[in-house]
Amino acid sequence: MARPSNRELHALRNLISEADLILETSPLLPENRTSAARECLRAAIALTEDFIEQSRLSPAVALGSKGGTETARRFGSEHFRQLAARRKTHAGGRPRKASQ
Repeated sequence: MARPSNRELHALRNLISEADLILETSPLLPENRTSAARECLRAAIALTEDFIEQSRLSPAVALGSKGGTETARRFGSEHFRQLAARRKTHAGGRPRKASQ
């Protein structure tokens, strides 16, 4: 399933808010159904707001918050030492043009 766009999430929030407003202004239903329905709608609004906040972060940012802790846990600190040594001894980049 594709991730919903920010616009779709705002539209969903607005629809839920509209349903909550309709229940707020309508006469009370028997057996406390109005308050139960409004409580469910408020929870849905809170979830939608949370989804909107999370959609502002790209997936890479969310994963990047772990930093190197996961890599360090898997491979140990020696792994980072080896990476630094490779950077120092194997100069990367594009090869120079042959001068004529």
